[in-house]
Amino acid sequence: MFTINIYLKFALIAVGLIGGIALWATMGIWYGIWFVIMGLALLATYILLGTVQSGAALMQNTDFDAAEKRLDLTLNPKWLYATNRAYFYMIKGSIALARKDMEEGEMWLKKAEEVEVPTDNEKAMLQLQLANIAASKGKWKQAELHFRNAKQCKITEPNVKEQFKQFEKAFSNRGQMKHATRGGGGAMRPGGKRRRPKMR
Repeated sequence: MFTINIYLKFALIAVGLIGGIALWATMGIWYGIWFVIMGLALLATYILLGTVQSGAALMQNTDFDAAEKRLDLTLNPKWLYATNRAYFYMIKGSIALARKDMEEGEMWLKKAEEVEVPTDNEKAMLQLQLANIAASKGKWKQAELHFRNAKQCKITEPNVKEQFKQFEKAFSNRGQMKHATRGGGGAMRPGGKRRRPKMR
């Protein structure tokens, strides 16, 4: 997708609005109106789309500091178009998790969950991230809930499928360990009845 460098966009907005108004005032409406329209259109895209696209590109390159700085140039996340707002929160959450800040990561991801993530792949990824956070805190019921939500999504991306399989395996291993500690493996439970030897 074509994207304009954010600093170039700021310059074009200024040229369009300030220059257009100046031409409008000095030479007449038809000289300045097109610059003003261009400036307003660019300003609208900046307000509604923010800096999510370029922030996501920096995130993919694992440049977390640059990605965060780019996202911080967004005027107001609450004004973003719903899809971009969800991505904004997801990227912020992913950056926090990459820095091992579980609390902040969970906060941002829950904000994304409230907005409604647009595609099933992103929904599954979001739910798996929340499941991992819950599991790391020992909140397995909450983790299982997020895992079930992820399971309802139609996952098509190989990367998300692999993460889903890993988490499913972790759940399976936990279930086996739980079963063994409860005596499911045939071990005698404390206080259990002991068989009497047969009398000959």
